[in-house]
Amino acid sequence: MLPPSRRDFVSLTVSESGSYTNSKQWRRQSCWRKWKQLSRLQRSLILFTLMLLLVGGITTSPTLIGHWRDGVVGENGYDGKQPFVVNLKNEYRSIPPELPSEKKDYHRRGAHVLQNRLQTKTNASGLLGVENHGLHLKNADKGSKGGKPIISWRGAVIEEEHASDTDTKDTEIQDDPASLALAESRLEAVREAFRHAWKGYKNFAWGHDELKPISKSYGEWFGLGLTLIDALDTMWILGLKEEFAEARQWVAKELSFDKNVDVNLFESTIRILGSLLSTYHLTGDSLFLEKAKDIGSRLMPAFNTASKIPYSDVNIGKGTAHPPQWTSDSSVAEVTSIQLEFRELSRLTGDPKYKLAVMEVMKQVHKLDGKQDGLVPMFINTNNGLFTHQGMYTLGARADSYYEYLLKQWIQGGKTEKEFLDDYLQAVEGVKKNLLKKSTPSGLAFVGELSHGHFSPKMDHLVCFLPGTLALGAHYGLPADHMELAKQLMETCYQMYAQMETGLSPEIAHFNMHEGSTQDVDVKIADRHNLLRPETVESLFYLYRFTKDKKYQQWGWEILQNFNKYTRVPTGGYTSINNVRDPASPNPRDKMESFFLGQASGSCCGGPPMSLQPCLGEWSH
Repeated sequence: MLPPSRRDFVSLTVSESGSYTNSKQWRRQSCWRKWKQLSRLQRSLILFTLMLLLVGGITTSPTLIGHWRDGVVGENGYDGKQPFVVNLKNEYRSIPPELPSEKKDYHRRGAHVLQNRLQTKTNASGLLGVENHGLHLKNADKGSKGGKPIISWRGAVIEEEHASDTDTKDTEIQDDPASLALAESRLEAVREAFRHAWKGYKNFAWGHDELKPISKSYGEWFGLGLTLIDALDTMWILGLKEEFAEARQWVAKELSFDKNVDVNLFESTIRILGSLLSTYHLTGDSLFLEKAKDIGSRLMPAFNTASKIPYSDVNIGKGTAHPPQWTSDSSVAEVTSIQLEFRELSRLTGDPKYKLAVMEVMKQVHKLDGKQDGLVPMFINTNNGLFTHQGMYTLGARADSYYEYLLKQWIQGGKTEKEFLDDYLQAVEGVKKNLLKKSTPSGLAFVGELSHGHFSPKMDHLVCFLPGTLALGAHYGLPADHMELAKQLMETCYQMYAQMETGLSPEIAHFNMHEGSTQDVDVKIADRHNLLRPETVESLFYLYRFTKDKKYQQWGWEILQNFNKYTRVPTGGYTSINNVRDPASPNPRDKMESFFLGQASGSCCGGPPMSLQPCLGEWSH
């Protein structure tokens, strides 16, 4: 501040006849003179203040933020991360009260936004850029809590800032011409593989459950077009518009659940209900939500038991349910791997009955005795709700997806349902303590089985869901050693392919633990078949997404080449084989499971098993 003696007034008269140009020049000179008269500190403070105002204006402008998200961040993925899972959500909550028509528009808008982003991302990079959890994401949405934007994927949604972080990483793609050309060629190879499989299904099994590619015929399980429904979301993601349109027309005109037929609750949930929900999220087409509500309602009689543990089989036409003829037990994996889809159906319809039914199952299992360090037996009785066959613990068939869905329900519920996290973390520690061993001579980490205190070095291919699940958990803030274990087990699952003569994994492997062994993996004659299962490729998909290590891409690409070499049928379709150890005579089984083209639906909702969909994500990169 100037002293009082210097506070003089200066009068300045400007002639009105002066030119506009001279006036502007004077103002510029005057401003510059005043700027130069300021001290360096004053100038620095002014610049700093202007910068803060600029940054604050950008970050608080909805328009700018919207353009940034749409143009730069793109979509995450699976149940979102998650899909896939999918990419999941702040908390599990139903849609805010609205009119039915408003609910449809609410989700349709999100689906259209996502589709535009997917197209932008694909066109820009030549890659698909959609997961998964997961978990990758199939629906842009807003939650009810304060209207905070979230991204939904098959009932699992993720916090927007989390999605932004992951999607930014997804844009870190080498942009040199050679890398882009390689990526595009691999993506096209996956599209071609799907088209080839679809060609066989369309020509010889259209509208039926499964293709028999060798005999050029079909097989029926439920008579509900399982392969067609299971493949819907994969076709959409691959951009196969003509194939998708044909399949949609069949769903609209031919698919009816009003049939006197027994279906398996678990298989119908993951292959039909899950696929319809994920396709609805992708497309915003209410047809798929209406079909999902229909099949979901028809499956509800399975829960009409005294114990609240559902029966395994439901007659969707009669509305009756029953256990298998040979037992009153249900497998633990089946009754605890339907939650994600039913919870999402409640969220979309506003009807809580679906969620309440499946959550009752989880409450019962959570409090049951008979676990060992968080590990559960394989069977549960539908009459009394208690575990049976106690003392037998595996992460393979009959128990596998119980562990997978613990994590994914925790993520789906916005990490607020602590009992799921507690059970999952305890189970991981139980695996380390009781089931995790290393092979000889290479020291491959593997997960065996425990039977009444006796350890068996037997590992199902199904267990290869675990690397991806562990990596997903680490991605969501669980201990870092989960990621390290995921990497070790991923190597093992890859070696289950690489050490076979066909380069394809057997259904079951036994690992050598004896000193002097020269081969890590041994396969019994009865276990040498390959059913086109997706678990290893799904986990490769997660590991690449989270680590960006290109070896996982390469491993996935090798597996696709071997599927093409030993399971591809010239007239259309792929077949499961009986012998992965005999490349000269793999002995085709003449069956293409529906999940080979799907389970981007089904369990992908809560964690893929997926086949071509993660191959799509993995192989096409």
